Amino acid sequence: MTTTIILLCFFAFFAGLVDAVVGGGGLIQTPAGLILLPNNSVAQVIGSLKIPSFTGTFFAARTYLKKVSIPLVRLAIFTSIAFAASFTGSLCLTLVSNKFMKPVILLVLIGVAIYTYTKKDFGQASKNENLSFPMYKGALICLVLGFYDGFIGPGAGSLLVLAFITWLGFDFLQANAHAKVVNLATNLGSITLFLLKGTILWPVAIPMAICNAIGGIIGSKLAMAKGNKFIRTVFLIVILGTLCRLGYDVFLH
Repeated sequence: MTTTIILLCFFAFFAGLVDAVVGGGGLIQTPAGLILLPNNSVAQVIGSLKIPSFTGTFFAARTYLKKVSIPLVRLAIFTSIAFAASFTGSLCLTLVSNKFMKPVILLVLIGVAIYTYTKKDFGQASKNENLSFPMYKGALICLVLGFYDGFIGPGAGSLLVLAFITWLGFDFLQANAHAKVVNLATNLGSITLFLLKGTILWPVAIPMAICNAIGGIIGSKLAMAKGNKFIRTVFLIVILGTLCRLGYDVFLH
């Protein structure tokens, strides 16, 4: 069991680092957990992995918020909606299968990958310097993608970044700051449900949480130091990784 936890901690660190740069850490952490913990139920594994996801996102969000200021009212509205939507999504996941949604998401992500690759200036400069926008737009993003994170999951952080750039005109750094805060709330929503169901494996979750947090701190500092061009490159890699993961689920699994 010690070897298993060490391996899981390694994947948690790398997941935290990638997730802090542009989201998508679950693409690394979740398959590792399912492979290395084959004797535990999927609910136990997914529930346990939400703890390191939360800690990594927390420290990444704290680092981003030192550079990007988010008004408290916006923060409260976004996180409240995201929390409720994610909790509802995770509850739905315990009741029905999410397989019917994955082909749709696969097609959407193919479009995202093509658009991001061909549009070289995507997210490189802000079209919304004062970060003002109709509140309903941001609330709708949090509602839809909060539910997505609880119900389906893969690439939710990357999709949040994409939505904040395309719909609200943010650059990658601004979008990342908002996405991390919202993702923190979606993780907390799912954790609340899994806590109520008692499925979290704490001896696994706690050491992974520490390693994910360290990765989150390093990744967020790296992203701010390297800037938008670096984040765009990692974003494309993560989107392609999400495509591979969902493609496997749809066609092979």
